[in-house]
Amino acid sequence: MNEDFEQLLTTLTQHDVQFLLVGGVALGIHGLQRATGDIDIWSKPDATNAQRIHDALREFGMSLAAFDVTPKDFATPGRVVQFGVPPRRVDVITSIEGVEFDEAWDSRADMTVAGCRVPVISLNDLLRNKEAVGRPQDEVDVRTIRHELERRGQGR
Repeated sequence: MNEDFEQLLTTLTQHDVQFLLVGGVALGIHGLQRATGDIDIWSKPDATNAQRIHDALREFGMSLAAFDVTPKDFATPGRVVQFGVPPRRVDVITSIEGVEFDEAWDSRADMTVAGCRVPVISLNDLLRNKEAVGRPQDEVDVRTIRHELERRGQGR
C-alpha cells in the first residue's frame, strides 16, 4: 500500500470516521493479492459520520470545495466521490451492493495497516458484495475469495 493511502487511513481513524476498506485493497489486506488502481473506502452514510469524513478528507488535503463536495455528499446512500487518478485514486462510497453497512461493520476485521488499526470488510461480506455486482473482475474475485474461505475452513 502506498504512503498516501496509509496517511489517509490514519487521518480517517484519527477523526473517528466509521468506514470499511472494501475492494481490491481489502482483498490485499486479507492476503489475497490483486492489482488495483484505487482505494475504496465505504463510509457509513449518516450526518455525523459525513461531517467527520468531510473534515478528515479536508485535513488530508483533498480539494473538496473545488469540486463542490459537501458533507451531504457523504450522508447520501448510493454516492461515490472520487479523488485523484489511478494508481492513487480514492473512491469514497456510501453504499455497496449485497451488504448493509451496519451488518458489515458488526462482522468487520480490524487489521493493522502501517501501524494503524483499520476496519476492513470481512471476506464473507466482500464475497456477498462481489457476487451481487457480478462484473468480470468480481467473478474472478468471487472464485479467489471462495477458495480462501474453504482453505481457512470457513466456506459456506
